Amino acid sequence: MLALTELGQRLRQERESKGLSLEDLQKLTKIQKRYLLGIEEGNYEVMPGKFYVRAFIKQYCEAIGLDTDAIFEEYKSDIPSTQTEDMPQQLSRVRSRKEIPQHTKGVSKAYDYLPTVLVVAGVVVVGIIIWVIAQNIVSDKNKEQANQEAPNSEVQQSNTQEETNETTAKNDNSKSEDEQSAADKKEQEKEKAEKEKAAKEKAEKEKAEKEKAEKEKKDSGKQEYKEVQKTGRSATYALSGTDAFNLEVTSTQADTWLDVKNGKGNPFFSSILKKGETKEFDLTKETEARVNIGYSPGVELKVNGKAVDLPFDSSKQVRQVVTIQYQPAEAQ
Repeated sequence: MLALTELGQRLRQERESKGLSLEDLQKLTKIQKRYLLGIEEGNYEVMPGKFYVRAFIKQYCEAIGLDTDAIFEEYKSDIPSTQTEDMPQQLSRVRSRKEIPQHTKGVSKAYDYLPTVLVVAGVVVVGIIIWVIAQNIVSDKNKEQANQEAPNSEVQQSNTQEETNETTAKNDNSKSEDEQSAADKKEQEKEKAEKEKAAKEKAEKEKAEKEKAEKEKKDSGKQEYKEVQKTGRSATYALSGTDAFNLEVTSTQADTWLDVKNGKGNPFFSSILKKGETKEFDLTKETEARVNIGYSPGVELKVNGKAVDLPFDSSKQVRQVVTIQYQPAEAQ
């Protein structure tokens, strides 16, 4: 086990303070766990190249919310500078004439007889072709003679076959039309059922949206969400004038660590919130909620369906902690 560098110790402490394991960090950064461990231990020899050391450290810092430029400046003695690595020389695969095995000389002699073998094979092939053509000519003559001997019988058979084909074709057409008619009817019924289902779902959705909008409008008219204090990367807000406390958290740009607890420290969610994912929490029975966001760029908060701003500029403060104190309207 290697001794931790000052940089490695700083990164590990920051990661553990956010409750992140190396597996969680691997999912966030897409960097293999052994490379992340190598960064914390200062064991850069496990990296695929010196160029990747700085790139991996930069991704590590961004994932846990540290200022990359400040870290590189503060720990520049622990971070190797990028250097051009020499490519290994390729071994020549060209062998001299003397290195060719002697047993191949026998193969060269065999090639001397190849033209003769090809000529013989060509004569045999031509003979086979001529024999096949002759057999076809004899067969055609026999067929022509048989046709001349029984022309009337063939014509009669041909007429009978044509009548049979016409009758079969009529039956097939009639059957095909009936099957097509049944298939069309079934398809029409299916389309009608789908349209009715879609119309019903649309009506239910519109009704639900209307009820939600009316509720949000009613709540927004008296709901109050105001800032109480700010310090460091944390801010506290007071929510009042409403009988509901519903929280929505959405990540639109990248995966982020999200931790939501009540005032007693009991967790509602503590894991990775993937890009494009939304988590909803009904906190109506709680008096306080603490929302810890590991990577705030692109994260959106909604309180009772109404979007609220994050307390800090996410480009300057990546990690943010928002505490919401809730007092129901009926208790006021």
